[in-house]
Amino acid sequence: MPAVLTPSSPVGAPDRPADVPVPAGPAGDALSRVSTTLPVMLRLTCGLAGAVAALAVRTPPVEPVPLVVAVVVLTGWSVWFARSGTRSGLTPGLIGVDVALTVVVCLLVPHLVAAEVLPGEVSWVAILASTSVIVAQLALRPRWAVPAGLLVAAAYALGAHRAGDDVEAVAHATTLVVQTASATALAVVLRRSSRRADAAFAERQRVLREALIARTARETERRQNRDLHDTVLSTLTMVGLGAVRSDSPLLRARAAADLRTLAAAGIPADHDVSAPPRGDVTRPTVDEWLREVTGRFPELPVALDLTPGVTVPAAVAAAVAESTAAALANVLRHAPGAAVRLRLSRLAGTVGTRDAPTAVTIVVEVVDDGPGFDPARVPAHRYGLRESIRGRMVAVGGRAVVDSAPGRGTRIRLEWPDAG
Repeated sequence: MPAVLTPSSPVGAPDRPADVPVPAGPAGDALSRVSTTLPVMLRLTCGLAGAVAALAVRTPPVEPVPLVVAVVVLTGWSVWFARSGTRSGLTPGLIGVDVALTVVVCLLVPHLVAAEVLPGEVSWVAILASTSVIVAQLALRPRWAVPAGLLVAAAYALGAHRAGDDVEAVAHATTLVVQTASATALAVVLRRSSRRADAAFAERQRVLREALIARTARETERRQNRDLHDTVLSTLTMVGLGAVRSDSPLLRARAAADLRTLAAAGIPADHDVSAPPRGDVTRPTVDEWLREVTGRFPELPVALDLTPGVTVPAAVAAAVAESTAAALANVLRHAPGAAVRLRLSRLAGTVGTRDAPTAVTIVVEVVDDGPGFDPARVPAHRYGLRESIRGRMVAVGGRAVVDSAPGRGTRIRLEWPDAG
């Protein structure tokens, strides 16, 4: 039995079992819908129009009884073809029956078509034959569609010859052969083009998926390195530099927090496992987060200037808090005797025209009067500024600005644009 050629099936590929779906992409799916809808509508409209045309001219040698039978059968078949094709697709059996009925009608031309309307390739049987040929080419593989088209052409030529019109027999048979070749070529081009488009789409999806996986892996690595830098490595560095006494409660608290962070390795890095739960986890109050952060550094006196009631998304609050913690840890490591001030404010300003909405920026500043440093001379492999502060803020859509120079202290400014 001939197999239906789906848009994604390579020409000449071995037949697949009927219950094994052929993978298709967006282009193949779209072509499949067109290749079903167009033949169904073509067969239905031509079938109904052909029935009207067949009954319009009943002069001899047309025989009324065979004509009425043929019209009833073909009209019913056209409706069934449309219904079955829409529901189940253009199966090989459906196309085979359509071709068989057309061949029978073509052979009965002497009994169904009046002599005066036979010439010129305009009779209702000629239109029926062309319709069946085109439908077969759109629905079947070429190795089955082409023989079907040639069979219809031969049947029409034989029927017109028996009706006594050899000119019509040759003319429309030639037309049917040309239609078979043209429709087959068009169907092959469309199917190959759809396969290439789907292959290109699949390749693009593969590249995007691999890029996403690679980016996710890099981001995961950066978060893990950032967490290690801000916990275990930071604590060890402070101990090694003598910034924390062995009997300090800070050391015990930090060690416990570090252990919780390591134990919670499966929790997203932006989630602060050491921070206590808050009532509003969706829009936490930033000043509460910052007060909790300063509590981690009891040996570092910090002057607070925090605007109360500032709320941001949880991920942003965590990023701001942990960036602030990293900045305070740097002060404790590199300028343990420095005076530190922590500020939180909301800066409002207009953008664009006079009627534009107000843009609000959440600003956190960590300012110390320590020895300062040259940010441009910080080695690239150091994570403190690059990842723990800048990287963390960039990850939530903000930014970090470091202003420092030898002998004049350091100012770290964290900014996040608040759309609400």
